Amino acid sequence: MLKNKAYLDLILSDVYELDTYYIGTVDAKCRVNFYDGEHRVVDQQGREVLRYKDADYLSHIAEHTEKWSYLKFPFLKKVGWKGLTDGAASGLYQASPLSRLNVADGMATPRAQEAYERYCKTFGGKPVKKLLATHWARLVELLYAAERLLELAQDKEVASPEIRTLPTATPDEGVGIVEAPRGILTHHFKTDAQGLVTRANLVVGTTNNHGPIAMAIKRAAQKVIRPGHEVGQGLLNQVEMAFRLFDPCFSCATHSLPGKMPLSVEVRDAAGATVWRGGR
Repeated sequence: MLKNKAYLDLILSDVYELDTYYIGTVDAKCRVNFYDGEHRVVDQQGREVLRYKDADYLSHIAEHTEKWSYLKFPFLKKVGWKGLTDGAASGLYQASPLSRLNVADGMATPRAQEAYERYCKTFGGKPVKKLLATHWARLVELLYAAERLLELAQDKEVASPEIRTLPTATPDEGVGIVEAPRGILTHHFKTDAQGLVTRANLVVGTTNNHGPIAMAIKRAAQKVIRPGHEVGQGLLNQVEMAFRLFDPCFSCATHSLPGKMPLSVEVRDAAGATVWRGGR
């Protein structure tokens, strides 16, 4: 990638860029962790805003709804909902591989740490705001996951035949948070005396990124659509790049019944008339 100047210029351009808060899970040494730790939020300059444990997520995260969307819009309670806009005044945050590397001080395995340092150096430090860098961040995380997998496979406790702990009581409420490929994943359940679920709240990776996805698509469209330039499949591809870098999974975020998610783009003139339509 670094040898391809055209692609590197695209990554470093202002087409795919947002200025938001970032969220991710870190261990006690503030390194990326997918499974266990505290959930850290940093601002647009990389300064820590807050940290919270699983059970405290409702004290810091709220969810806004709009009539035109099945998805909710999570935001930071401390900042508040200010609409689909970025900057310090907006409570929207990103939750992605890019975000996880932005909130952490490093990686917990040696080769991943080397890759992390090269990544940060290429983009001039953190936080990295170039959205297409998400793909590189994902590669750094994959390297970490491979190294961590080897560590776990050699752990005597993990390899123990004692693989199940029988419950001694019926729980009534629980919150679990892990890092999924698309971003932080929160499951919150309440149960009755029989252990049957009576209430559930899921804030999945795509839901967390709903606001940034919408803003990234809008920004890309505004940057690449120009008077006198042909509007065709190439434009759709460039707009899609802003959408796909978040690796969205709308099937789990929306629970929509039709089973497919058509994607289309309409270009309208100043009077509102459609001048071009394309999609899948």
